[in-house]
Amino acid sequence: MADPILLERNGDITVITSTRPEAENRQPDTTCAQATAMIDTASKESRLILFRGAGEDFCLGREAMGQPQPTPVPEAYAVRDRSETIFNLYGAFRNSRAPIIGVVQGRATGLGCALAALCDITIASEKARFQFPEMAHRIMPTIAFSALVDRLSPKAATYMIYSTQEIDAHKALTFGLVSDVVAHAEMDASVTRLVEHLKKVPLAAVLAAKEYARSAFSMGSQAATDFARNLHATVNSFSGMRL
Repeated sequence: MADPILLERNGDITVITSTRPEAENRQPDTTCAQATAMIDTASKESRLILFRGAGEDFCLGREAMGQPQPTPVPEAYAVRDRSETIFNLYGAFRNSRAPIIGVVQGRATGLGCALAALCDITIASEKARFQFPEMAHRIMPTIAFSALVDRLSPKAATYMIYSTQEIDAHKALTFGLVSDVVAHAEMDASVTRLVEHLKKVPLAAVLAAKEYARSAFSMGSQAATDFARNLHATVNSFSGMRL
């Protein structure tokens, strides 16, 4: 039986691929925990991480999405432990030392949509579609919502959560959910060009930009400026930054 998630290394580039196209890349919580460990390890060894799904879709969420609740109903702490699996995965995306590039070729729903939002850069095919259907399944959507608080504007995030409507790639771009929309046939070439560009950038600069982005957007302007001043002086004094 093939692994539900695959890690491949190409020098200092790591590619993590969800490999359940027959299930639209829906994943059980055990695989989500595996993905967290993969990202935590890869972020220490990589220039950048590519995160993608095999087949036509990026990810249509957790395997248990929309299924009946188990009986007897678990106690609150058991429910919380189950939720922690996803919060830990979100944290791995946010805290990765290396930038994560998401490649969304088709549908991204629920967990898949959250992960697309959490990538540092998200390249979407013009065929990509995005949706948070939790409320239509009577699921409290705060896990998914928490992925959006530092990614989308409040108006865009609340619309997606409350409406449960599917949006296309171009609307996702206006919402700030993705970074760029490209022709479906040009997707691999577009991603390759971006990766090749980042290979030429000094590693110190790649990692420092991620370090800055991880914190600066939640800072006040003065603190963000001070952080930029200190990081700039530190990184630009590194010999690898000199021509």
